[in-house]
Amino acid sequence: MSQQPVLLPYADPAFVADPFPLYRQLREDGPVRRVVIAGGLEAWLVTRYEDGLAALSDPRLSNDARDASDPRLLETLPVTERESLVSNMLRSDPPDHDRLRRLVSKAFTARRVAGLRPRVQSITDRLLDAVVPTGRADLVADFALPLPVTVISELLGVPVSDRHDFQRWTDDMILRGAEPPDPAVVDAAWQQMHAYLTKLLETKRARPEDDLLSALITARDEEQRLNEDELIAMAFLLLAAGYITTVNLIGGGIAALLAHPDQLELLRGDPELLPTAIEEFLRYDGPVSPGIARFAREEAEIAGVRIPRGATVVIASAIADRDPARFPDPDRLDVTRRDNAHLAFGHGIHYCLGAPLARLEGQIAIGTALRRLPDLALAVPPGELRWRPGGLRGPERLPVTFTPGDEG
Repeated sequence: MSQQPVLLPYADPAFVADPFPLYRQLREDGPVRRVVIAGGLEAWLVTRYEDGLAALSDPRLSNDARDASDPRLLETLPVTERESLVSNMLRSDPPDHDRLRRLVSKAFTARRVAGLRPRVQSITDRLLDAVVPTGRADLVADFALPLPVTVISELLGVPVSDRHDFQRWTDDMILRGAEPPDPAVVDAAWQQMHAYLTKLLETKRARPEDDLLSALITARDEEQRLNEDELIAMAFLLLAAGYITTVNLIGGGIAALLAHPDQLELLRGDPELLPTAIEEFLRYDGPVSPGIARFAREEAEIAGVRIPRGATVVIASAIADRDPARFPDPDRLDVTRRDNAHLAFGHGIHYCLGAPLARLEGQIAIGTALRRLPDLALAVPPGELRWRPGGLRGPERLPVTFTPGDEG
């Protein structure tokens, strides 16, 4: 198929705030479209649900950026530590992926995650205690961000007091806009993150605790099941992935409810709907947009379109999850929607390991906020909300008002 790539206009605030009209047009134009995505990279966008579902399990599509023909994908990674950064399970294929995932999968089973419920509820209540008397809050900075950061930090054994540092480094490495990232900024952020993780792991080697990082050190030092590069990469991946999408799930979910007051009142009146509501937030306006990147390890055909070897393929979950061929009335937020097999967490062997934890945090956070913040409303006109520009989607800030109450 010969076509000019469509620019996804991340420099346009209107597109960043609401990309779905263009997404809908791309899906209607064809099942696979050439586009220019965040950072100026060219990709092949898979726009329809059934094709996306198949592509997520297609062995011809690799997770390893070293299979990509566009050199900019690796050039945006820090030069001196590039091997460490691509040695994580998110960017690897079998058999390495399977070996690395087995090392941490037990910590994220549904049963283990269910055991975290009391602690997640306690953290949620403490964060809301701080804002309930004031009647005002930024539900991203005050709530949606510190909750998953605290949970994943405690699970890994990372001092929560260090969160502002590792959040800043993570943002510098992964946030993308219209322009390519500055390699010097990315490199500096990774050097600081690498030095921080190296020191933290040394401390845990000397004084192991009952946490996931100490268990990974044992797997590295005593069992030889991963090397030092993989240990550093795993620590970074678990720390960053453990909070950054959940922030957007919570913030984006509350923003969606505020934009649909009928759904907010429905959920407030029937908390039993929380599990289905979380799935609907993920489908309707999930935290990854437009979708999940893969790289063609060989020439492949998807939906009748030839994809050249080395091409970047983006399985556009944000577009596919509004495919009317799969979801009736897909542009309507419906917290009662039951048949909701969305692609927001991926599919196949790379299905999001942290999905049970994200679901638990989302249910507790949003359910408790609705219960404890009566008359919840945006403190600014909806058009003034600013959204993350590319790759990850969610409000940067969520200023709200509500009727003040007592702590606890």
